[in-house]
Formats: sequence, structure tokens, C-alpha cells
Amino acid sequence: MAVLPNERGGWWHHYVCPTHGVELEHVGLLTGEFPEDGAPCAYGCRVDDADVRGAWTVLAHQASARAILAAAGGSADERAAAVALLGEYADRYAALGTAAHNGAAGWMLRGRLFHQALTEAIWAVTIGRAARLLGDPVPELTAGLAEAARVARDSLVAEGRFASNYTAWLDAAGAACTGKPEWLDGPHGIFAHVLVATHADGWEWEASTYYHSFVLRAYRHAIAAVPGVKVPATVRGRIDAMADVLRVLVTPGGLLPSLHDGPYRRAEWDRELADLDMRPAARRPVTVYRDAGYAILHANGLQAIVDYGAHGGSHGHLDKLSLYLYGDDVAWQPDPGQVPYGHAYWRRHYASTAAHPAFSVDGLDQAECAGELVSAGTDEVTTACGSAYDGVSAVRRLVLAPDGALRDELTVTADRPRRIAAHLRPDVPLSLRVQPDGSVVSDWDGTLRGTHTASVPARFVARPGPGPADDPQRARTHVDWVAEDATAVTFRSTYKVG
Repeated sequence: MAVLPNERGGWWHHYVCPTHGVELEHVGLLTGEFPEDGAPCAYGCRVDDADVRGAWTVLAHQASARAILAAAGGSADERAAAVALLGEYADRYAALGTAAHNGAAGWMLRGRLFHQALTEAIWAVTIGRAARLLGDPVPELTAGLAEAARVARDSLVAEGRFASNYTAWLDAAGAACTGKPEWLDGPHGIFAHVLVATHADGWEWEASTYYHSFVLRAYRHAIAAVPGVKVPATVRGRIDAMADVLRVLVTPGGLLPSLHDGPYRRAEWDRELADLDMRPAARRPVTVYRDAGYAILHANGLQAIVDYGAHGGSHGHLDKLSLYLYGDDVAWQPDPGQVPYGHAYWRRHYASTAAHPAFSVDGLDQAECAGELVSAGTDEVTTACGSAYDGVSAVRRLVLAPDGALRDELTVTADRPRRIAAHLRPDVPLSLRVQPDGSVVSDWDGTLRGTHTASVPARFVARPGPGPADDPQRARTHVDWVAEDATAVTFRSTYKVG
């Protein structure tokens, strides 16, 4: 079983190596003691400062809650141990959770046992589930957690932020800790949140895969906490549509693209996704999510995603008209994801245009903007964006060819000569061969082949660059396909598996 931490939790996003940008290793979380020689990173660092200790404490509280939940469904001895640990948590919360956390950053919606009310709510859902399995042996704790969730939720409502992903978990915490239907069917409950925080196409409003799955998990936990509750048909339909989004996105080999601001790979997210029991849906050649602004094409073992939608709120990236390429069990050119937010340098990089397989002008970042869907058919999609740069418009057309290839045509037009580049950002070994006629052949780890031509002279410039966000130190070949002093250029590529 667990030894509970004695301290309040900090902000888990600080659990990142300041030198290498990787999340620190999860060690000693059930011991109650921060590692004596510091939290380790994969490159040999040992990090010990107040922020990292606070982040480790968050992870330790979460791991302890999961251990209690597991024991609550176990043998008589395990259940007795779970009751004892819940009693310890009731004492800790009474001592430490009496007021808002005074160590949190000003922008945070503050918790009591944790910096963030969101982090506390996630922990409270697990504690509430365990307590209810055991007949609620700590009513003072569950009542306190529910009241803290209510205060935090009311604060969001007062600020006009009811649609926040925080709300889903605050409502879920109240439901898990009380079992009362008001957390579902009340004016600011889950049912109301589902309809304001998701689009008709099934996407959570931020259009981030991570936050989409995050909110869906909260909805499911909340509903499960109130047995026999009647879920309105409109709400059930929207939740089912959210699940369908993930089933369309996930590849047959189980890869889930991390679109916009989420982890590229993280063991904790894998564990969370297991709650959702995702099974890939039958593959349609073209699927368009008009509200979120994604188009997905499937053919012959290749999945292509073009991002043309809105920025995505604080979780968006500067990647309009990016083209992401996945195989059944390989990410050839993925969305690179995001590091823990506590690392400011790498967070800026992974949100930037330079990190994405998008287009850029004069080496500058795109603006926060949205593109548009021009057309969509049974085998083609055309998207456009005219606000990423002043005086610049771009159109990207993708066609599924009869021979199973994907044809990509990216046209960029400027009001004056500019340095226009299309980006290739692989997460596999990439080799390039320039042909005598100026065309280029690309080989993506021997499993995907590309041929590339441009309407005006354009040069492939390859250089080492950081891999996706799970490990910024993993070098990959970044390519900028550059047309200098151009007012118009069309970059044409054909991709085929095998």
C-alpha cells in the first residue's frame, strides 16, 4: 500500500528536467518521501528544488489515491487498509486543505491540497470513487472535497468560463464524492457542460486530442457515480460523438495523434486512455470535422490529417495547414505534442510554426488564426488560410489517388517577394535524394516513399532538429523546402506506402 505525502501538492507541470526538457522519472511515489538524491531524468540529471518537489508531491498524491481505489475493490484486508488510508487523508485535508493554496501562481484557479483546483478535482474523483466503494467511511472528507469543487466551479461560472475543461472535473469530483444527481442535471452540472463545451461534430471546443479525452473521461466518471441517472438523449449523443472522434483518430495499431496541446507520448496518458477502451472505427476515405477544423484521409495503410481550424484557445499551436502522416503503427510525420508546461523554452518551441509540418513565410511564426474548408469529396479535401501572415494566402489540396497514393498540393501566394517554405518534420529516419531533373525522392524509414516537385525553383534544406516533445533531445531530420523571393509557389508531393 501507500505511505501518504505529508505536504500539499504543487503544479505537476514543474516535473520536467530544466536541462533536457523531458518529464522526470516517476519514482518513489508510494513511499511518502521525495527521492533523497533528487528526481532523475533519462539523461542522468538529478533535480531537487521546491518546484520539482511540489510537482512530485502531486504525482505521489495521485498515485496514492489510485492505490486506495484499487484496494477498495480488493480483499477484506485490502479494504481495511484502504479505509485506514482514507482516514489519514481526512486528517491531512482537515489540517492542510482549509483554505486556498497560497503557493499557487496568480493565474491558477487555486485548490486547497494542490496548487490547482483542477488537480485537486482529479484526485478527488479517485478518492470519492474509493470512498463510495467502501460505504463512505470518511464523510467529512468527501463533503469537504465536494464543497471545494462547488466553490471552484462557482468561481468559473462567475468569470464566464463555464465551458472550461476544469468544470468537467469539478462536477465529476462533486458527483464522485456525493453520488448526488445535482452535479449532473443541475444548471451548472455535467449535462449542461457537455452541450456548451463540445461542438456538434463531437470535438471538445479546444480541438486538442488530449483535452478532448480528458473531458470525456470526466463525463464518464461523473455519470458512473450516480447509478440509474437518466442521461438526456442530446447529451448521450454528444458523448457518443466524442468517443467516435477518438475511434476515427486512433490508428489500427493503436497510435492516437496528439493534436494541439497534449503529450506526444506519456505513460500516464496511456493509462488514462485505457479508461476509454478505444477501438478503431471502420475507415472512411475522407472524414471532415467542420467545427474543430480537421480533415482526415485514409487509404492503403496511410492516415493523413490536415489542420485548418481555429487556434484552439490557450492549447492551440501555430500550425495552420499542417499535414500529419501516420501509418497503422508508425508516426511518419506527427503532431509533435507538448512538453510539461513548466519548461518555458521547449513549450514555446513545440507551439511554434517551426516545430510543425506547416508552411512559413520569412522564417516567422504564423499568427493565431483559423483557416477554412474549401471543398471535401469522397476522395479529396481542399483547405485554405489567408490570415497566417499579412498579404499571404495558402491553399492545401489532398487527393487519394486510384493507385493508393496520397497527392498533396500546397500553394502559397504573397503580395511581394517572400521566403516561402513548406516543412517536413518526421519522427522516423528520413533520407532525401535529389534527382537530375530537380525533383526530390524522400524515404521515410523504408516504409513510406515521397516524390516532390515545385512550380518554381525551390531547394530542400535538411538539418538536425529536435524530435517530438516526449524527448526534445532525440534528433530528427528537419526539412524546409524553400522558395526564395517568391510571390507564388506550389509544392507538390506524392506519398505511397511500401
